[in-house]
Amino acid sequence: METNRLEAFSDGVFAIAITLLVLEIKVPPPDTVLGAALLQLWPSYLAYVVSFLVIGAIWINHHAMFQHIVRVDGTLLLLNVLHLMLIAFLPFPTAVLAEAFHRGADEPTAAAFYGGILTVLGIFINIMWRYAARGNRLISNHLTTTKIRKINRHFLFGPTVYAIATLIALVMPWLAVLIFVLLNLFYLWPRWGYKPASRIDDPTVSRERSENG
Repeated sequence: METNRLEAFSDGVFAIAITLLVLEIKVPPPDTVLGAALLQLWPSYLAYVVSFLVIGAIWINHHAMFQHIVRVDGTLLLLNVLHLMLIAFLPFPTAVLAEAFHRGADEPTAAAFYGGILTVLGIFINIMWRYAARGNRLISNHLTTTKIRKINRHFLFGPTVYAIATLIALVMPWLAVLIFVLLNLFYLWPRWGYKPASRIDDPTVSRERSENG
């Protein structure tokens, strides 16, 4: 099967999840001093920015990954659905993180919970890519073994750092949040090291185009 429907569905889930993040930022009640109340919402602003960067970076890398995955099968569809389930869940740990910093209590637990979700997200991205790339099962033929290994390392870096940051969060939650931000700023500019694949690299597509004139 082609990847078009998978990518369109994924884009929709990413768009909804990234939009829902703003719902965590509550309008101050009318019986408060508005300026001071808005300033006190800084944990919500911080959590919003962090998760916006996270989802944005994952979307960019998801798009880049499907420049090289040119076919999908049932297993990859299922893996992608599970990955999107975690994306749609991300507004909840975002709210938990913001609330913990609002109250000034349980920050280590909240940051570790948030980091744990990001770690699992990174693991799913690795599973999807490695399943598609194994034996050139679903990827474009233009990728060499060296390039595939480079992509493997690129994807493995994310969950590894997330896992380390999750452990750090248990003792230094602020440092963990900083690591989350820096890692996703890095991933906002994917460093693939090769040109995007074209669907014409897929022999199936090339053959179909030749047959259709």
